[in-house]
Amino acid sequence: MPVNKLEDLRKRKEKIFAGGGEKRIKSQHDKGKLTARERMALLFDEGTFVELDAFVTHRTTNFGMEKVEAPAEGVITGYGQVDGRVVFAYAQDFTVIGGSLGEMHANKIVKVLDNALKVGAPVVGLNDSGGARIQEAVDALSGYGKIFFRNTIASGVIPQITAIMGPCAGGAVYSPAITDFVFMVDKTSQMFITGPQVIETVTGEKVTAEELGGAMTHNRTSGVAHFMSSTDEETILEIRRLLDYLPSNNMEDPPQFDPGDDINRLVEELDSIIPDNSNKPYDMHDIIRLVVDKGEFMEYQQYYAPNILTVFARINGSTVGIIANQPKVLAGTLDVNASDKAGRFIRTCDAFNIPLLNIVDVPGFLPGATQEYDGIIRHGAKMLYAYSEATVPKVTLIVRKAYGGAYLAMCSKDLGADLVLAWPTAEIAVMGPQGAANIIFRNEIGGAEDPVAMRAKKIDEYTAEFATPYKAAERGFVDDVIEPSTTRQRLVDAFNLLESKREERPSKKHGNIPL
Repeated sequence: MPVNKLEDLRKRKEKIFAGGGEKRIKSQHDKGKLTARERMALLFDEGTFVELDAFVTHRTTNFGMEKVEAPAEGVITGYGQVDGRVVFAYAQDFTVIGGSLGEMHANKIVKVLDNALKVGAPVVGLNDSGGARIQEAVDALSGYGKIFFRNTIASGVIPQITAIMGPCAGGAVYSPAITDFVFMVDKTSQMFITGPQVIETVTGEKVTAEELGGAMTHNRTSGVAHFMSSTDEETILEIRRLLDYLPSNNMEDPPQFDPGDDINRLVEELDSIIPDNSNKPYDMHDIIRLVVDKGEFMEYQQYYAPNILTVFARINGSTVGIIANQPKVLAGTLDVNASDKAGRFIRTCDAFNIPLLNIVDVPGFLPGATQEYDGIIRHGAKMLYAYSEATVPKVTLIVRKAYGGAYLAMCSKDLGADLVLAWPTAEIAVMGPQGAANIIFRNEIGGAEDPVAMRAKKIDEYTAEFATPYKAAERGFVDDVIEPSTTRQRLVDAFNLLESKREERPSKKHGNIPL
């Protein structure tokens, strides 16, 4: 091949790799942000990234755009390996026209999504964009529409992960919202439909970009995001960590690891972890840490609805999704936000063949007019629906309270739990002893010489008879009452047993989940 042809190719690529140039790259670094190419280099195993469509450029002539060069069209796309597995990715380049999305920019992302779907590989999107390229008008809007459509078609087929690593405003926010997991970088990323200036003009409200759409806002208040890290580097390392818990697609199981932990390990601390006073809180994280491999787990939506915990962990080297009530927050009750959080997590796990472990200590749904007005009936039904729909192995462990509709909502036998285990401290009933005594023994308490003493006596009688796991076990709703110290052994055995589980649902286009 003529040397001049090779030299020409090299110069063209060198220009493309330079992105928006040194000045804009320095500006990116000054904001505490990595460039798109630096992010891709961190995401993929060294030397495995293969770039696609590096030579694509826009074809806009409006508003002087024919004179504007946009190396790689403002988005780096391609594939590579993450811990030896194929992953597709795109990274918007803020140094090139602010990472704005136009027709060809969108087409590059669409191609990544199409190819990932064809080969059954996860997609990671690293978003850092000023939004739609205004000069391209409806062509830019069409580009977003094409991406939303692909995100939806790929949903539940391949894992889709989005990291917000800069601004993400207007219609651009809906692609992340459709994907499975949203990461945000604290202090350098924002998401909102309308920015602070527009809000002030329209409503008079004064709010900063960080308050309106910063990482903590969406992790704690809105629930739009699922993970938050301090820097670009930490975010990308966490994405790599998450991918280790997930299969490449819905036809595969998650990768298997050496547990690095004794599967027959007795956990004596569990025998005394539940307080003697059943109304006293404790930290459910401690139970999770003691039963999973090496005490390691990755928490999903850590800051949102903390009255319920949703985590990825491993038991005997295999990924499990854990849903657990948190007695430290709102006594572990289920409310609107907790129901949404758990329902989505359950469906995510079911879509990607991740077995479910449900650890139950729930006194009920959170009472109150606000909850009723906010639709706790509709939102709570999402959990019931998600558990009933899920066909992955489902193991339920009742450690303390399991009352009323919340007992059902935490995956009872009737909602399809394959195996239900309980500790001797479990209390399974329609309601707590005090409320039950007030109703069942109303006449006896009211007619007694000392109503207070009679009420206390009846509460003790009800507690001894019904606030236990044994009535439920007598009816077969609990498969076994176990010593807490043996929990890890029994969970390993349960998931081994259910490894070959096969369960079908009636053929249909799709169900109608109570959104």
